[in-house]
Amino acid sequence: MDGEEDITALLAGARAGDTAARDRAVTALYRELSRLARSKLNAESTLTNLDATALVNECWIRLAQGAPGRWENRRAFLAYAATAMRSVIVDVARERNAQKRGSGVREVTLTTGVAEEAFAGDEIESLDSALRDLGKMNPQLLQIVEMRYFAGLTVEDVAVELGLSPMTVKRKWQSARAFLFKKLRD
Repeated sequence: MDGEEDITALLAGARAGDTAARDRAVTALYRELSRLARSKLNAESTLTNLDATALVNECWIRLAQGAPGRWENRRAFLAYAATAMRSVIVDVARERNAQKRGSGVREVTLTTGVAEEAFAGDEIESLDSALRDLGKMNPQLLQIVEMRYFAGLTVEDVAVELGLSPMTVKRKWQSARAFLFKKLRD
């Protein structure tokens, strides 16, 4: 049984009331979230002053409100996790901006090419606003951005998770990047 099937089976057991399956699902999902956080923070060391453990813990608190029974499979978990990571990162940037108001704020760069500039302070809020607009226009494009950028998944991983071809994900990723680039330039 691969990781996808294993997590999906554990989640099904948890929804059916199997406490052992629930406990194993929580452990597996926490490990998955830790892997995503480490990947994200390793790729983007200037993103926040959070370490992987702090990011995971804050995300887990937000995800736990949904309870493991809410996630039908690994893909659903990844979608929630990517959104939670985005939320934590934006909240940390806002808090830091409120405390420092421009002096000494670290840069936040989008290494995946959404923009060539660095984001700091109010700019992270502009990015969040652009992402909300993208989600209103096309929720799947937002999901792809969250999975690619905030969860650190590859095009191939996103394709598998969303049941799309890699070429479709690439096209949608380019479309989302173009939308965000335009919104951030305006």
